[in-house]
Amino acid sequence: MEYYELTGVFLLLFIWFCWANHRRHLRLEELKWLPPGPTPWPVVGNIFQLGFVKVPHESFAQLAHNYGPDIMTLWLGSMCTVVITSSEAAREMFKNHDVVLAGRKVYECMKGDFGDELGSMITAQYGPNWRLLRRVCTNEFFLNSRLAATCGIRSRCIQKMVHSIYDVCGNDDTSIDVGRYFFLMAFNLIGNLMFSKDLLDSNSKKGAKFFYHAGKVMEYGGKPNVADFIPCLKWLDPQGIRKNMQHHVREAFRIAGGFIKERMDEPKGNVDTRSKDYLDVLLEYRGDGVEEPSMFSSTTINIIVFEMFTAGTDTTTSTLEWAMAELLHNPHIYEKLRIELRTTISLNENLDEKHIDKLPYLKAVIKETLRLHPPLPFLVPHMAMQSCQMLGYTIPKETQVLVNVWAIGRDPKTWHNALEFKPERFLDHDKMVDYKGQHFDFIPFGSGRRMCPAIPLASRVLPMALGSILHKFDWILGDGIKAKDMNMKERMGITLRKAIPLKAIPIPYNV
Repeated sequence: MEYYELTGVFLLLFIWFCWANHRRHLRLEELKWLPPGPTPWPVVGNIFQLGFVKVPHESFAQLAHNYGPDIMTLWLGSMCTVVITSSEAAREMFKNHDVVLAGRKVYECMKGDFGDELGSMITAQYGPNWRLLRRVCTNEFFLNSRLAATCGIRSRCIQKMVHSIYDVCGNDDTSIDVGRYFFLMAFNLIGNLMFSKDLLDSNSKKGAKFFYHAGKVMEYGGKPNVADFIPCLKWLDPQGIRKNMQHHVREAFRIAGGFIKERMDEPKGNVDTRSKDYLDVLLEYRGDGVEEPSMFSSTTINIIVFEMFTAGTDTTTSTLEWAMAELLHNPHIYEKLRIELRTTISLNENLDEKHIDKLPYLKAVIKETLRLHPPLPFLVPHMAMQSCQMLGYTIPKETQVLVNVWAIGRDPKTWHNALEFKPERFLDHDKMVDYKGQHFDFIPFGSGRRMCPAIPLASRVLPMALGSILHKFDWILGDGIKAKDMNMKERMGITLRKAIPLKAIPIPYNV
């Protein structure tokens, strides 16, 4: 190598070294101003300080008492994580730093077939493509006029659940897995909204396979993955989580792709004889071809379809199962709600959406359930797209930001007798405390740009489903378990579920 070439190489190496060293010093300078937190251990960070028994949101809440009641830093391996633990800090985040913290932390198992693809509403980074998908959801899927048009679909799916419960009421000691019935109802509802069909119909083998693969994706998606915390292990995938999850994603995509092809091959006359569903909206979309795609690709449609199922079924199931558990755990509240339902709606009627506004205690039970048992205790993880200053601290670029809505909902400074299940607390403030994300002590669906777009749908389905099975059945605990002895411990998956699934005996109600 000639002298000048050698000099050039050394010069480039020197420039690179100076740049890397400068970035390292900048990074160290930023880290000095992080929010307080426990001292991390080498490699593993604070993981072993979280405890092995407690669920993470509870461990985080206890650590916050010692290191920062509002905002705290934890190191999950090499992953810098800032945890928001108070309504005041949540207000500061969503009011003044919503855009810069609107990024999305994408875990290893989500990368690949659907991870941070442009078509993902959940994992795509904040930007023009994400805003387009959000606009389609809010203006086409969850607009009030669209929801009014699909009222009959929701009613039919919930009544099908009621009838399936009737089918197992053979004797007084037949206990059922309550959560499974809610899950099947939610899955069939999304199937009808998306494809205009019952995917779990006895004649639909494809639907049953799609149900299986979607369930496996939710199972693997809820497992802690060491590759997220120690990046050098991500190529090894030591737990096989990414490999297994992507297998089930590909299979689910293949089946959903078949449904999409069937629709595209459907005769025009068939479309005119039924209501437009979500798949029609996606296939008929046309953009300007400049700032927006001229049409959605098959991959984008597949991703949206799949995320509708994964986001809509487990969260609905979690909330409804916890609501039933709390009612059976608190018989006086259960009795009060049962009286409201049966004095408002006659036995030969089915609970309909027109009744919901006449059932304030039912709505309060749903809100109280979401306060104590938010389905996503940390929401979906946010990420800092750029470094920012908040509450006097620095949040470096690419830091994961978790909002502990579980802890915020149980904060004794905000809620009187915070650990008590008391729906009455929402009766006097029903018009003031809503789901819109502006009451920062109650944000089970999030707040700001990335809050859940399906709130209008959830606020209809949750009271309808819960009220319907309470109106048609009396419920008692099986195996001689007393209300006070119920196991109310939690476990974490994709959503916050009961550690031991709720089993109860339905008894058809007759006057």
